[in-house]
Amino acid sequence: MADTPTSRMVHPFGDVPRQTPKQFLYSGNPQHLCHPYQSAPDAHVVPQRRYTVRSQSHSPNNAGSQDHETHKQYTLESSAASGCSRHGSPSSQSVHAGSGSPVSHDDSHSGSTNGHGSPVSASCVTGEDPTDLKQKLKDLEAVMLGTSETDPEIVNSLEISAANQLSLEPEEWEHMVSMPRGNLKELLIACARAVERYNTYAIDLMITELRKMVSVSGEPLERLGAYMVEGLVARLAASGSSIYKALKCKEPRSSDLLSYMHFLYEACPYFKFGYMSANGAIAEAIKGEDRIHIIDFHIAQGAQWVSLLQALAARPGGPPFVRVTGIDDSVSAYARGGGLELVGRRLTHIAGLYKVPFQFDALAISGSEVEEEHLGVVPGEAVAVNFTLELHHIPDETVSTANHRDRILRLVKGLSPKVLTLVEQESNTNTAPFAQRFAETLDYYTAIFESIDLALPRDDRERINIEQHCLAREIVNLVACEGEERVERHEVFGKWKARLMMAGFSPSPLSALVNATIKTLLQSYSPDYKLAERDGVLYLGWKNRPLIVSSAWH
Repeated sequence: MADTPTSRMVHPFGDVPRQTPKQFLYSGNPQHLCHPYQSAPDAHVVPQRRYTVRSQSHSPNNAGSQDHETHKQYTLESSAASGCSRHGSPSSQSVHAGSGSPVSHDDSHSGSTNGHGSPVSASCVTGEDPTDLKQKLKDLEAVMLGTSETDPEIVNSLEISAANQLSLEPEEWEHMVSMPRGNLKELLIACARAVERYNTYAIDLMITELRKMVSVSGEPLERLGAYMVEGLVARLAASGSSIYKALKCKEPRSSDLLSYMHFLYEACPYFKFGYMSANGAIAEAIKGEDRIHIIDFHIAQGAQWVSLLQALAARPGGPPFVRVTGIDDSVSAYARGGGLELVGRRLTHIAGLYKVPFQFDALAISGSEVEEEHLGVVPGEAVAVNFTLELHHIPDETVSTANHRDRILRLVKGLSPKVLTLVEQESNTNTAPFAQRFAETLDYYTAIFESIDLALPRDDRERINIEQHCLAREIVNLVACEGEERVERHEVFGKWKARLMMAGFSPSPLSALVNATIKTLLQSYSPDYKLAERDGVLYLGWKNRPLIVSSAWH
């Protein structure tokens, strides 16, 4: 972007061309970032089982004789097809294109549990009825420890039964757990159901098979599957904060992270759609106002406001006074290499170029911590509140009784804003049961990965970095975490509408000008991107799947 204002008229939504000012790169959603995920050879450990049975004779005729021992050894097949594997939690090496999994397992934990105290995958012992087999082995163990006076014939029967069931062929195991063959999507969903039921026998088989089918440089579903498999493994290995400890790894340099976010911003129109539609609604709501206060609950790099400042500078009669309160997050701070003062300096510089009276107020706290006194609203200001891909990160009543999501909406309503803009993912992952949430995540991100696939080649290292650093952590959070640790809690527009109306808001339909501007933007992208308008609300989707929805409220 030039260092001086242009003489041409500009839209408040932002210029339609895909070039953006290099010094104001879009940051993306702070929670959409991820630590790097890595690929490494799978650590498949096949347990070797040795059963030693001691049969003691209690006949009076040989009371003084030594105990008679019978040793029998049953060893599981050591091939990968047997499905016996031990999966550790993700660790910290870099992704390599073409690997079957984005996370290494060099620090696999043999004692990992599924959260209920049972081993995740230390055993693949099963049979026609796993519960029945467990009881048989338990009885056998009792005999081995000398705690039972079971008849030797019963012991022999148990040994034979165990041996027969431990020697099942892989095809028989797969049939026993109803494992889909060859269909990656069906197998992912089946594995999620097995995880939900803590069916470790099925999990062992399916995870082993899935690792052969996924790749960070493959088809869109194969790439997405790589991250979803690691989410399942992380879910089994631990819970809560320990998942994030397992996922810790070396961050990319802040300049690299910012670059990846900018690549994603340019490759797909999702974030431009959100910025332009929100800015259009704000520009219309503040027409004729002399003092404007924009409260941005996700300021990121502040790039959204550059085009709006440019448009306000061209207002007949001169620009208004503009005050921006920016609420920060740690990931955006890392990406820009510093605190909110950097955002303030950039926006102040841009406002100065366009001769717009400007003030920036930094609020370095999370959105859920905001109180009315933090915002410093003064009489005479026209208030505009912006939630761009942020409100779903604020916890609701399902996380804590504080219900900050609805509390923040009521707080904002108390400010009497001219407009509230809401841009959110159209996905239902907040309260859905795990298996349903997994399927919804799979469906949603398949569309995202397909759209990225169209923009960047499969073997493009930047594409791998974009998906790894800007999408994977969000996906793993959706699959692996629960409670307060699960920060990705999307809701469909119908639920947002209910929350906003309960807080006292009314819809403000987006204008035809906003709609037309977005249509012009999409002409630079694939025709598979679809724009729909319903009751003044705009939906941007990929093919037949709505992905992002933008609305305005007062």
